[in-house]
Amino acid sequence: MDAPTVRPFRIGSQWHNNADPVIRSIYPADGSVAGTVARASPADVDRAVTVAQDAFRSKPWRNLRPDQRASTLYEIGRRIAAERDALARLQMFDSGKPLKECQNMVDSAASYFRYYAAICETWQNEMTSPRGEYFSMSLAEPYGVVAAITPWNSPIMAEAQKAAPALAAGNAVILKPSEETPMLALELARICAEAGLPEGLFTALPGHGEDVGAALVAHPGVRMISFTGGTETGRAIATVAGSRLVPVGLELGGKSPHIVFDDANLPMAMAGVISGIYGSAGQSCVAGTRLFVQRSIYRAFVDELVERSRQVRVGMPDDPAAQMGPLISRAHRERVAAYVDIARAEGGRVLVGGAQPNDSALAKGWFYLPTVIDGLSNRARACQEEIFGPVLVTLPFDDETDLIEQANDTVYGLAAGLWTGDIARAWRVARELQAGSVWINTYKQSHIATAFGGYKDSGIGREKGLHGLRLYSQVKSVFFGVQQKPLAL
Repeated sequence: MDAPTVRPFRIGSQWHNNADPVIRSIYPADGSVAGTVARASPADVDRAVTVAQDAFRSKPWRNLRPDQRASTLYEIGRRIAAERDALARLQMFDSGKPLKECQNMVDSAASYFRYYAAICETWQNEMTSPRGEYFSMSLAEPYGVVAAITPWNSPIMAEAQKAAPALAAGNAVILKPSEETPMLALELARICAEAGLPEGLFTALPGHGEDVGAALVAHPGVRMISFTGGTETGRAIATVAGSRLVPVGLELGGKSPHIVFDDANLPMAMAGVISGIYGSAGQSCVAGTRLFVQRSIYRAFVDELVERSRQVRVGMPDDPAAQMGPLISRAHRERVAAYVDIARAEGGRVLVGGAQPNDSALAKGWFYLPTVIDGLSNRARACQEEIFGPVLVTLPFDDETDLIEQANDTVYGLAAGLWTGDIARAWRVARELQAGSVWINTYKQSHIATAFGGYKDSGIGREKGLHGLRLYSQVKSVFFGVQQKPLAL
């Protein structure tokens, strides 16, 4: 697919159609150019922040009644849903994800705006009980200009997950999408404008992290930062934000344990393990990358897992039969392959996969086979570092104590899953796992109303649900005096 026309970005009423430099989105399935967008600069960041500040200070948005803000958010969600097929296809070319997965992500993006529209209409401030001749309340108020920086693995969904609650809270938003997948952010900005969002309240700036992202994080006019991506980048952002005393929301990496006890429904557990690692080609922060299987069933379960992994259909994203598409880029595939080589060097046995597909129809794309490795200890690099690909390491465990020690022995704490027929055991283990989300007898489920975020190096703060609106709000306490006499010294 070739799209030579440069897509512009918009700051306020001004379009920016820089012929050079540009960002080219590459279709991961065949290496062709999926789209070309104008690349923003630090000077554009400064202009966008000024426009966003003016839009915020002029008060047409944050001073609207909640039901009036909700009306615009509902309309944004409606328009996203109305363009579902076109947006999903664009995201397929932008990211290489299977078309069905892209359709589901567009559906999620629309639901975020509908959900936070509903929250707008039902959100209540807190009236606190009096302890004197006064009454008091705590009010949620917007920060002002919010910088939202999103990853390449779930473009429009991640962008809506930040933009919807930030706008619902009354903020102005400047979105910096990943340079790997820049196109959906521009579409979201267009839809917001067409839905009637006041000019300047939502700006999408395609650019690179080292210039545009860095300029946003450091800009004195940005009063809150929300980032989803790698832990090291998140740490760098937190350092700058800390020096500025600016609040941050960070959703970072993961190395999630996926646990199977010997009393589990094994067919259900097997399906959960397969979807938990190979969904999105393993390019998911919550992918179940470390599989812990109770020793009594370990060999039989892993043997079947290997056979099931061979049956996963790797194919072109627009093939309805494809269950797994390509990785995002050639460089990322090389990174994944390098980790498999490291695992081999550390004594791991590659039981299946560990290579590119031997299929001429996929030769131009950045595909990698579903991979299962055993023979490693939990301290191996492949068990401790985020690979972000379809690579699963299997590890046996003996009892709950052994399991919990190994499962928690990582700097990450984003998610975990466990399969067991014993509800008391499920509760005990779930409470002991150091993870922001724990799935019991299921995996990788997501609910817009349920808080999401990580422990330890997996992040700070929570998105989704009421927590998502609180993330983008600061609290002001107001006291009304009703005393009849002057206050005493």
